[in-house]
Amino acid sequence: MSLILDNVTKVVGAETHIHETHLELEKGTMNVLLGPTLAGKTSLMRLMAGLDVPNTGRIIWNSDDVTGMRVQDRRVAMVYQQFINYPSMSVYENIASPLRLMGKSRKEIDDAVHKTADLMQLTPMLQRKPLELSGGQQQRCALARALVKDAGLVLLDEPLANLDYKLREELRAEIPRIFEESGAIFVYATTEPEEALLLGGNTATMWEGRVTQFGATPSVYRSPVDATTARVFSDPPMNFLKIRKAGSQLHFGDGQAALATNSHVDLPDGTYLAGFRPNHLELEKHTTDALEFSTKLMVTEITGSETFIHLDHHGDRWVGLIHGIRDLELGAQLTAYLDPTHVYIFAEDGGLVAPASYASAA
Repeated sequence: MSLILDNVTKVVGAETHIHETHLELEKGTMNVLLGPTLAGKTSLMRLMAGLDVPNTGRIIWNSDDVTGMRVQDRRVAMVYQQFINYPSMSVYENIASPLRLMGKSRKEIDDAVHKTADLMQLTPMLQRKPLELSGGQQQRCALARALVKDAGLVLLDEPLANLDYKLREELRAEIPRIFEESGAIFVYATTEPEEALLLGGNTATMWEGRVTQFGATPSVYRSPVDATTARVFSDPPMNFLKIRKAGSQLHFGDGQAALATNSHVDLPDGTYLAGFRPNHLELEKHTTDALEFSTKLMVTEITGSETFIHLDHHGDRWVGLIHGIRDLELGAQLTAYLDPTHVYIFAEDGGLVAPASYASAA
């Protein structure tokens, strides 16, 4: 069982929603579409489902061209961030509803509902109405109604976005288990890099209607192919700084230089773009060869156990993620430290030329 998007595009009026895209998704895989709002995640899912028809290219399902096939005739299930249940029906009837439309027998329906309810931990709630459930249980009900169809393709469009933190964490932990037991192709859209890492599987990073990279989630995170992918797979986005390679050294400005090591050694001399994630920018010096940058504090955001610091470095805006609550004065001059092994190097056009040393060794 496989789903192939064979060089599909989607154009609406004068706007290109999906640029030419080729993706191959295999049976029993979790596939995350990661990107900001308007990156094209929902548009791509609608093509997969058959809700929209591509302007060019084909949709191949198990070697069959289903490009023009109606969504009703495909083995597809979708769950949205606005969980949709029938309020007048019991949980049992909500889950059973798609099977009744398919003309299944009473026994087939009863067996499938109980099997799916057990998988979703809803068995004690089968006789309740959706409004008698918690938010997480309501979303489980919507998921159960999708899974009960025994769909080969399950599309989850930011399904946890409207839940509170605790419920999101609970369902994030359960979805990989559900996915493993179902054996379907799962496609999960999210704006959150952390969610992609928690779900695992494969990740397709998206930006302005383009898939910038697709592969095993840890690999895409550690080795982004370009600066755009690195921005997408970092929250807050990756910080950047122009640098110069000369001989055996990398010059970062502020009189800071580091010896080129590992993947950085063979770079030709020239100007590049250094990238580093917010969690690698620190206010204390932890390694003897840490780079030191003079910055100005612009904004602080305290999240509880951590603090986001927004810094100005000679016109470059950086964000650091610092452990603990910091009482810092806005406008203060701060020295920020960076371990050079955490630096990615990109060409000036954005393509990755050398991963971070820690990433290449992972």
